[in-house]
Amino acid sequence: MKSELIDNRIIVWNIEDSRKLFSQGYYGKPIGIPKPKIEEIDVPLILDLIEGLYLLENKKITITKSKQTLSIDQMIEICKKEYHDFDKKYLVYKNFRDKGYIINPGIKFGCDFAVYEKGPGIDHAPYLIQVYNRNESITSTGIVLAGRLATTVRKQFIFAIPKGKDKVDFLALDWWKA
Repeated sequence: MKSELIDNRIIVWNIEDSRKLFSQGYYGKPIGIPKPKIEEIDVPLILDLIEGLYLLENKKITITKSKQTLSIDQMIEICKKEYHDFDKKYLVYKNFRDKGYIINPGIKFGCDFAVYEKGPGIDHAPYLIQVYNRNESITSTGIVLAGRLATTVRKQFIFAIPKGKDKVDFLALDWWKA
């Protein structure tokens, strides 16, 4: 499937490809459809850079920019310019996707990712993920903020801490009422 990098987004222009890609794992967002159903997709699909890199690595799409086909290494360099701690965030993204989860940007929740078990519109994201460096300290205020946020939106807050080049440790917060 062909796609095009425009600024910091990747567009799948072909409608059939958009529908197919979305149906194979809820990749991207159909332009102008806030809560899409697969059969309703009749517009191009917008992918963020992390999704695009993942799909490129898995040979699901090709990405062009100014009619030049981009390599995986070129996409990684583009991603590194756009995302703080890209390598760590991508490792976490890939970890969840490889396990069959649907993972979307978590910006509306104030975290790195929202993770679904089945997909947006089918279930609510049960997990909010914040990526931390191994040597980064987490303040007690940060833990309370994470817990309050997760409790308010009825989700489990997970700290994802990359370990080496391919492993991730997870610390989940559950809040109980006494």
